[in-house]
This record gives sequence, C-alpha cells and structure tokens, in this order.
Amino acid sequence: MSLLDNILIIYSGVVLVICVLVSVAFLTLMERKVLGYIQIRKGPNKVGLLGIPQPFSDAIKLFTKEQTYPLMSNFYLYYCSPIFSLVVSLFLWMCMPFFCGFVSFSMGVLFFLCCSSLGVYTVMMAGWSSNSNYSMLGSLRSVAQTISYEVSLALTLLSFLILIGSLSVSDLIFYQSNLWFLFFMYPLGIIWFVSSLAETNRTPFDFAEGESELVSGFNVEYSGGGFALIFLAEYSSILFMSMLCCMLFMGGNFFSFYFFVLLSFMSFVWIWVRGTLPRFRYDKLMNLAWKSYLPISLNYLVFYLGSKIMFFSLMI
Repeated sequence: MSLLDNILIIYSGVVLVICVLVSVAFLTLMERKVLGYIQIRKGPNKVGLLGIPQPFSDAIKLFTKEQTYPLMSNFYLYYCSPIFSLVVSLFLWMCMPFFCGFVSFSMGVLFFLCCSSLGVYTVMMAGWSSNSNYSMLGSLRSVAQTISYEVSLALTLLSFLILIGSLSVSDLIFYQSNLWFLFFMYPLGIIWFVSSLAETNRTPFDFAEGESELVSGFNVEYSGGGFALIFLAEYSSILFMSMLCCMLFMGGNFFSFYFFVLLSFMSFVWIWVRGTLPRFRYDKLMNLAWKSYLPISLNYLVFYLGSKIMFFSLMI
C-alpha cells in the first residue's frame, strides 16, 4: 500500500472513533429521555437547550473526578481493563463496510466473533483485579452469561454463512436487495435479538450489574474515568449490535439514509426493553440459552444446510 492509502486508513479510523463516541453520547441522552417518559417524568432538561448538551457535561464531570483504586487490587490489570474494554468494542466497528473502503475485508463475520469473545476477558479482569467479592461475583455471572449466549449467536451467524456462502458483512446487502432476511428467518431474528441483549448485559439480563444484590457488580470499585470508559464500551457495543441486527435482518443497505433510521429504531428498542421488563432469574437465563436457543438454532442450521444441498442437487 502507498503512503496515501495508509494516511486515508488512519484518517478514516479517527473519524469513525469520533463518530461512534458522539453517537454513544447521544444514545445515553436518548436512553435517559425515553426512560423518563416511560416512568412519567422528564429526562435531562436543565443543561442547555432541552438538555441536549447533558452527555458532554456528564463526560466532563466523570473525567475530572478523582480516580480512586482499591489498595489491595492488582493495579495494572485494574487500570488497563476499562481501556482494553473500550478498544475491543471500537475494534468491532472495523468489520462494517464503509464508503472509503477503510479496512473492509472478506472475513468480517469471523472478525466480529473474535472481538466479541475478547470482551469477556475485559469483564473478567475488571472483576478479578478489583479484589472485591461483589466485583468477582458480577464478573463471573457476566462471563458465564456471555459465553452461553455466544454459542447461539455463532450458530445463527453460521445459518447466514450457509445461505449466502460468504463471511463478508457487505455481501448481506446484495442478498437482501429484494427481500429482507427477517421475513423468512423470523425465529432466528428473535433469537439473535434476545442473545444480543444478553451479550451486551442489558435488561432483562443485566446480572453483571445486579444493583439490588451486587451493588453494581463488576464495576463497583471503578470511579471517574475508569467507570466512564466501561460505560462507553457498553453503549458502543449496544450501538454495534443494533447495527448488526439491521445488517442481518433488515436489508443491510449501509449506503442509504433509511438504514440509519432503522438503526435508531433498534437502539430505541434496546432502551424500550429496559424500561418495560423486570430482571430475569439467573437459572432461567441459563435454561433459555442451553435448553431453548441452542436446540432451535441448531435445528435451523441443519434445515438451511439441507435446503441448500437439496437446491444444488435439483440444479444439477
């Protein structure tokens, strides 16, 4: 590659990171506003016009607060875990197709699975290095939950791999030009959405941050900048999973304005679920993963594989 190509990749990467972080800021504002109206109250409305600059004032407050750390903690792991968590969640965005090419490659789905699996280690390190029972329990819950639901996510993606015969995310646009996958893969769409909620530790599966019994879970010992980085990583993952839902099931035409309307709607659904549903019981969460979603996604995988083999045999 020439020097100009390298400069373009660096420039595109910087623009992408800035855009994702600004999107995360306004996603938190939307969440607080929507939850406010669901609970029949106003959301943030004091800072600036209609409370729009509220996320930026929150960021300034968090990053200027004193950074404390537990005396008995493993300091380097404790300090690096939030940074690593944010870096991994931002790396996820590299597998999306962009106008400028950026680093669009043919193994996007595999790259997504690798990066999302790495996210488990950041939570585990954050919980263990804090040297707190609450943090440790929160991280153990989160790791068990994430690994369980990654299985059904991977099997759902395998069904897509069999159907389109490619690991590239951009190929989804071509195969959904006439009909969305949502219409003939509706059960898999529901499984994907619920598994995404569990993967991002969101209500009704927010056991890693069970405030009622774990005092905020794995991030209980973090304050100031460390907490803000964990917060940014979580909301960046939510935004990415919303985008992936649109790519897989709703046409995936990344180059149209309508796609971003769908993305905003999916992000709203994440918040809507939080404002509506109570927390699930932990044993039911595990039963749902291993006794319901795993057999269903395996059956659909075999069904699509058989359908494709039968189609090719008829063609021959």
